[in-house]
Amino acid sequence: MNYTVMNGLDVLRKDDSSGKSGKDRLQGSKTQKSVAAVAKLLVTDASKGMMALDRSAIEYAFYVLVAASIYLAVGAPGLPPNLLQLHSSNPDGIPISQSQIEALVHPDPSLDCSPHSHTIHILSSHPLIIYIENFLSPSESAHLISLSEPRWEPSTIFNGDAEIHDPTIRNSSKALLPRDTTVQCIEQRALSLQGWPRHTFIERLWTQAYGEGGHYTHHFDWGIATKHARRVSSFMVYLSGNCGGGGTNFPRVARPAAGGEWDGFLEEEGEGGAEGTTFKALAGNAVFWENFDAEGRGYKEMIHAGMPVKRGRKVGLNVWSWYQAGYKPDTNDKYEL
Repeated sequence: MNYTVMNGLDVLRKDDSSGKSGKDRLQGSKTQKSVAAVAKLLVTDASKGMMALDRSAIEYAFYVLVAASIYLAVGAPGLPPNLLQLHSSNPDGIPISQSQIEALVHPDPSLDCSPHSHTIHILSSHPLIIYIENFLSPSESAHLISLSEPRWEPSTIFNGDAEIHDPTIRNSSKALLPRDTTVQCIEQRALSLQGWPRHTFIERLWTQAYGEGGHYTHHFDWGIATKHARRVSSFMVYLSGNCGGGGTNFPRVARPAAGGEWDGFLEEEGEGGAEGTTFKALAGNAVFWENFDAEGRGYKEMIHAGMPVKRGRKVGLNVWSWYQAGYKPDTNDKYEL
């Protein structure tokens, strides 16, 4: 099923295979239900054929240990090695990572964003995986690439406390984006699509550029997670897709049946020897997924990779959402770009 979202969350249009269509008008406020929540209610059958989750305590404990080991080996961009340096500075006494707090962003109070529409396709509801058409406009994509050009640096991974460049694992360049109005409106759009979840903030945005042969081996976007703090969701946004290959592969996510609404969005089954589902890198589109379930347990299905670029160049944008219980931004803090 697919849903067209107009002006943020003002209108949700549903089209199904029966040919019937309808509109559900939603209130345009930050307290409205998220597209994701509504979609879960409407398309409980969207995840048919997906793998069943075994949540036994033994399997889960083993899985967490494996996930943490992989994470520390390949590194997740944006998470510094001193992440575990904690302090309690909130009224509830909940431990907060100071280094992670410094990576979270807050909008300019005077921010005014233009309406934007996009179409969402639900691949799975548990875990929630959404493919988004037109998450960015062509002008927004071009602007982010322009901001990135003078800022490219080799992408790195963390090996223990050491930050290193290892092209056998991650072969790309990255750029930390300055927070102009366009960038802030994209941050807001990402939170809006999720329904403005409580105690959840966007991390600083990074772009990634992959030339021929560029890739990122299979990894999780989460590793070190606690009851009070974790990277709850991810967007992989494609700024340019003038390339062969370069898709985003989820080897543990079953590929939907060919044709229908997924026609043109997925690589051919087994492309490049990849198992599972591989989304094509199409400019302006994005893939969104949740990294944790409602109990805070990491989804093992969310291991993914940036497949090798066969020709041309791919530029992507990472948008990560961080849950930090008890954190309340200081309204007296000076707004910074």
